[in-house]
Amino acid sequence: MLTKLKAKVQSAMTAQAKAANTLGLTPNTVSAVGIILALLSALAYSSGRQNLSLAVVLLLLSGYCDMLDGALARLCQKTTPFGGFLDSLLDRYADSAVYAGIILGGFCTLPWGLIALVGSLLVSYARARAEAAEIKMESVGLAERAERITILAAASLTEIFLKGAMEAGIIILAILTNLTVLQRSLHAYKTLKKREKA
Repeated sequence: MLTKLKAKVQSAMTAQAKAANTLGLTPNTVSAVGIILALLSALAYSSGRQNLSLAVVLLLLSGYCDMLDGALARLCQKTTPFGGFLDSLLDRYADSAVYAGIILGGFCTLPWGLIALVGSLLVSYARARAEAAEIKMESVGLAERAERITILAAASLTEIFLKGAMEAGIIILAILTNLTVLQRSLHAYKTLKKREKA
């Protein structure tokens, strides 16, 4: 979905990565800041409505760091297999913490929160498993990480003025993430079947 804007976003991030590099920032430093911001966002969510504005700001800053560290790694030619592994691992911790914070803060019911959390983790797991089998999975599915953060941020901002918006956002994410897992599973199945026939 949002990957149609990817070229423009990557261009903007490259320019900002150059500025970050000039300041002496490294991909690992940006990744560390990103996970700290995500954990702080989770804490803000868990404390309830009084810190909702802070929670969404921290969430968006964490997402920005996630984009910047990748752009910075590519710019500095510091992309490594372990770096990619670590970045993906930290993203999963960030996602889990934020969903846990939302659940603990009482913004959604436990079943929907858990379904959205599991779906979010499995979207990334499906991609990792597919790419291990050399199946390109980028842009496959409705709810990649950028979309998930956007939906959470939009639901959070709406929740400030309209109680129950966060629950609706979590329900949407619960559906979309698990649908994305299904889309990726079907894509992997079709690709592997074609290989077998070839």
